[in-house]
Formats: sequence, C-alpha cells, structure tokens
Amino acid sequence: MSLDLLNDDYSSKVSLKVKKSAGPVGFTIDTTRAPAGSLSSKVSTKFSYAGLNVDKAQVDAAGGQTLETKLPLSAVPGLVLSFKGSKGADLGADYKSGNFCGNAKLDVKDLAKVSSSACLGLKSGVTIGGDAAYSLKASSFSGYNLGASYTHGPLFAAVTTSDKLAAVNVSMMYKVKPDITLASSTTHSASKTCDVLAVGGQYKASFGDLKAKFGSNGVGSVCLVKEIAPKVNLTASGSMKGADTSTFKYGLGITM
Repeated sequence: MSLDLLNDDYSSKVSLKVKKSAGPVGFTIDTTRAPAGSLSSKVSTKFSYAGLNVDKAQVDAAGGQTLETKLPLSAVPGLVLSFKGSKGADLGADYKSGNFCGNAKLDVKDLAKVSSSACLGLKSGVTIGGDAAYSLKASSFSGYNLGASYTHGPLFAAVTTSDKLAAVNVSMMYKVKPDITLASSTTHSASKTCDVLAVGGQYKASFGDLKAKFGSNGVGSVCLVKEIAPKVNLTASGSMKGADTSTFKYGLGITM
C-alpha cells in the first residue's frame, strides 16, 4: 500500500492509453512516445470464453507477444490455474480459502525454477507470509523471504525481507486526514543500518490528487492525477535531482 503511493503514477514517459469494450471483449491500446519522437504501441484484449479467462492477449510494436490466462476449477472451490507467457512461460496455481491464500508456479519453458508464496490473515489486522524459489538446475533454493503487515485504523505498516533474509524492508503509511496520506520506505542490512529509499505523501485536493516524494538518491518527484472529463484521467509528473535543472524529466499520460 505505501509502496503503491510512492511508486504509482510517477513516470517520465509521454503516453496515451485507450480502453474500449465491445460487448464482452475489452480492448486496450497503449501508445508511448520515445525521447526521439517515435511512437510505439501495444494492443491487448481481455475476454472470457467457456470458463477460461483471458486476462491479457497482447502484441507490441516489436512483435513481442504476451498471454495471461486463468481457469477456475469448479471441482475445487478457491483453486485457479493460470498461465503467463511472454519471453518466458509460467504455469501456476492460486488457492484462496478464508484468510489464507497461496500460489505456486513452474517455469515450463526452461524447467529452471519452481516458486511459491503464501499469506495468512490473522486477527487484529495482522497478515503474515513468505515466499521461496527453488532452482531445478542448481538443485538449491535461489531465494526465500518472509513478511508481515499490520493495519489499524489510519496506520499501515509492513516488514519484509529480501536477498534470502539478508535485508529487512520497512514500509509505512499513515492517513493523517481523509485528504492527506504520508508514506515511507526504508531498508536495513548488515552493510547499511538504515537506508531511506523514499518518503512522500498524497493530498486529495479539489483540482486532483497531488503526490510528492523524495528519494535517497536526491531525486524529488511530483505528480498530479486529475479526471479532466468523465472516464478520462490525466497524469502529469516531473522529477529533478536537487537543484540541477539539467536532470529535470517530465511525464504526461492520458487514460480514457
């Protein structure tokens, strides 16, 4: 949640995304302008047929293809099979029952890795979980981590590990008022006691949602998200390192 506030909507791209439904089929055209001025587009569709959900069937300007599907199994309530294919291909299974959810996936292209994750919601707003990845080629665990989060009223806090438990990441978000939210993200390890990745906030103003953040790399970023017409959203963002105007970058996106 706090990472969403610190990462989402900030961009240095100029883009136009158009979404349109034709009956039960949804289409999306996502066009981005490169710094040199050329345009590249991705066209995707989304639909369901005979119980199979095609969440994304996409083709980009370079000829790349992406396919993401899900198939709920009525014989096992809560179990959904999935497939994601692009440069790689993963066959997965997701299961949800009550406050528990878990998933497992297998790299079916190279048969190189199998991974899984699970989380369990406890009482009093606490959620715990973990993930692990096993390399079939090396016959050893290539990754494993743990995490926990706590939600109480306006406060959300999460602690996760990375790099096989070698580092601890702490994310926090606090809703000061209905229109003001603050967030922070830090990481802690043996090599560096505390590294403040970013601090920021969001203000829901009458003219739109205004977000700002400052990173440990010295880069400050601001973005504005505004509905300029019914179902038409404008996102404008800019970033700069310190007072060096030569590092200024901007982004502009329209979604309709």
